[in-house]
This record gives sequence, C-alpha cells and structure tokens, in this order.
Amino acid sequence: MYKLAAVFTLLASPALAAGLQIEVEGEANGTITIDLFEDVAPKHVEQITALAAEGKYDGVVFHRVIEGFMAQTGDVEYGKLGSDMRRAGTGGSNRPDLPAEFSEVPYERGIVGMARASNPNSANSQFFIMFEPAPTLNGQYTVVGKVTDGMDVVDAIKRGTGPNGAVVGQPDVMTKVTVTE
Repeated sequence: MYKLAAVFTLLASPALAAGLQIEVEGEANGTITIDLFEDVAPKHVEQITALAAEGKYDGVVFHRVIEGFMAQTGDVEYGKLGSDMRRAGTGGSNRPDLPAEFSEVPYERGIVGMARASNPNSANSQFFIMFEPAPTLNGQYTVVGKVTDGMDVVDAIKRGTGPNGAVVGQPDVMTKVTVTE
C-alpha cells in the first residue's frame, strides 16, 4: 500500500525543471544560471539542452552584444573561440531549425530568447539574454527561459560596436555550459 502511494505521489509531482549553468570568461567572469521554460517552448528547450549536453556550446563566444538591449551567443557552427569571428552569428547546429513557439511571456530584463533569421521558424542554436525590457520582441521571438542568478555577469559581458553590436577583438566566451535539473 505504501509503495503504491509513493508511486502516485511521484506521478503527481511536477517534472524536474531543466536549466543551464554557463561559465563565462573574458571581460565578464562568473556563472550565469538560467531556468528553462519547458512548458512555454518545449521543442526549443529540448534542442538547446541537447546541444549543451553534447558540449556544443562550450567555447562559443558572445558575438553580438548591444548596450541596453541584449547579448547574443550560441553559434555552435561559426562562433567557437579562435574561429573567424566575421562569420559568427551566421551559423547554427546540424539539427533542424525549429517552428516558432511564441508565448505571452514578455521580453524583460534577464529573459532568454531564441535568435532567428527573418523566417519565424528558423531558430536553431543561437540565443540571447536581455539587458533591458524590449516589448517590440514580444510574440516575435520564442522565449526559452530566464536568468535566475548571475545577471551581474551578463551585465559585464563585453559590448559590441556599431548598429549590429558585433564584438571587436577578444569576445567573452561560454567556457562550459552544463544542463541542470
């Protein structure tokens, strides 16, 4: 009887929430902790956690960082430290692009969204972290999570220059990205 009750308790409890722990080095040094929203964007969360578990994000730079807006990273194809940074931001992974999973979650400080091309169904591996609210992104880009610790590290990421925020010189890098439960 007690074993059966324990099984029902386990079945009734919510699934363990996934997250990411990102070790950053460069002008910013420290750890960023992200709570991923599986209930909001399950396909996107599945893809980025699989890439993280495979080590694909390790050594990937923050290639586009715009003051007062966001820091973008996650180009596992062309964004590895030591690569030709002129191509960073143009690649993805060997996995298929994802259909948009738009939600009512607003783009506020600390929100993590998926980067994409002009096609709403083109998100793949790149993501960005918001420095400030950007209501114009609401319902236009898939929200995948929120920073729960380490916004001071996000705030210290080396800024890019020009209208596209391309980082010149040595960019900050995600040295290790770990999936957490």
